[in-house]
Amino acid sequence: MITILSLWLPILLSAVIVFLASMIVWPTLHRSDYKGLPDEKAAVKALKPQNLQPGMYNIPNIPGRADLKKPEVIKKFEEGPIGFLTVLPNGVPGMGKNLLLSFVYYLVIGIFAAYLAGRTLPAGAEFTTVFRLTGTVAWLAYGMAIIPEAIWFGRPWKAVGKTLIDALIYGLLTAGLFGWLWPN
Repeated sequence: MITILSLWLPILLSAVIVFLASMIVWPTLHRSDYKGLPDEKAAVKALKPQNLQPGMYNIPNIPGRADLKKPEVIKKFEEGPIGFLTVLPNGVPGMGKNLLLSFVYYLVIGIFAAYLAGRTLPAGAEFTTVFRLTGTVAWLAYGMAIIPEAIWFGRPWKAVGKTLIDALIYGLLTAGLFGWLWPN
């Protein structure tokens, strides 16, 4: 059994390399995922007086499942629009906190990949064996959580596909570092 502490270098380096890769991959693949509203000014004018606090909102908002049978609720769905809205705090978004949290996220995925590989693979395991296991764990961790966003919240499948490509790239980078730095 290999301890997580003995895998600190591939954990740290995989977080660094994935962090750097994400700065290239995300803006390249995902720039077209978000569209502007046809009349942003009118939308802001309609939303501003509601004094929305940061959080997640849905349109139409249905208090409970039983309400889905009410004719007035059915009418809201038929007439539309139907959507989900995430409201952030006002002000220019600060990148520092988000970058730090992203790096911590990459570290956590590296720790879980190290934990699973350290419990299942011996010291001196072949590169391809370490690569296959840690790459699969990392790909699953980076990618699979996005699928329910498409199923339940309407995220376009094209955007989900791009996220799975991101996850594959990050998983391959993680796998390569773990395979290369696996203890003998």
